[in-house]
Amino acid sequence: MSTRTLVSETVIEPGTGKAFEVRRGQVFKIEQLVGGQCADFNCFNLHDYKEYFHTGRTRHMHGLNPSVGDFLWSAPPRERPMAAIVADTVDSNDILYSRCSAFLFEYQYGLPVHTNCHDMQAEAQREFGLTPDDVHDSFNFFMNTGIEADGRPYIGMNKSKQGDYVELLALMDLLAVPNVCGADVMATSSFELKPLKISIFEGDEQELAAIEERPELGTFTTQRTPADFKQSQIRVERELSRDPAYEPDFTNVPIQITDIPVDLDDEETALLEDLRATGEFGQTDAEVLRHVVHSWWITRYMRGPKHFEAEGAEG
Repeated sequence: MSTRTLVSETVIEPGTGKAFEVRRGQVFKIEQLVGGQCADFNCFNLHDYKEYFHTGRTRHMHGLNPSVGDFLWSAPPRERPMAAIVADTVDSNDILYSRCSAFLFEYQYGLPVHTNCHDMQAEAQREFGLTPDDVHDSFNFFMNTGIEADGRPYIGMNKSKQGDYVELLALMDLLAVPNVCGADVMATSSFELKPLKISIFEGDEQELAAIEERPELGTFTTQRTPADFKQSQIRVERELSRDPAYEPDFTNVPIQITDIPVDLDDEETALLEDLRATGEFGQTDAEVLRHVVHSWWITRYMRGPKHFEAEGAEG
């Protein structure tokens, strides 16, 4: 936005990436200088690098192609929104595919020496003392993907044009690490590598306040930090060996099961029997009723993409 104060501006060239400190409330912009370029993106809590962006939780909350209004979530057990997408001129992003790696190009193309996102991320993050083990699956901005009818994923030609951009509003102090995706032999970046411009702006307090009113930004007791861990120290030794003093202490064990009687009228009983007769929802009245109740709740009340479609069981 033209009213924002520019903090820094950097061009990252093909074959490279760059780690940036982005403070809470600042806006991180990734812009197409030529068009058609995928940007792989890692991010970490600047004050605790073990809290990092997680594709799995973000997919669960927002689907395969997040855009404006969606969050970049950190991995369990933190599970907090790290940043919000506040602008997106293309609406073509991906969190299905993993980052490309040297292995991928050697295996698929016989090219053991090739630009790849894992190695570029590792080198960019090395500026802050991180290792190749710390690279995680990326948020793939501007990457055009989908799922075929047979369930297989596909990569389409990149839709972005010169001047297109995405903007992220930092919800905590971040280490943000974009790179110019190195997959020039795939449709990811339309078979050519192009530079990207990275800009950081001071944010708008009103915009931040509006985002923080979202229910996802609430405080939840299940968002755990190292202070809550039984093992709070990060391992230094690479080799694993058993702790002879270990005693299991699992959460919610022993499992408690309670029978709940449910009264049904004649019409409800007939519907239940019809569903049981299909064989699709369980073999007993209890199994079918559990299916009906839980699938009804999911389709009516679960926030974000549903992980289940209760076809034929909504009654």
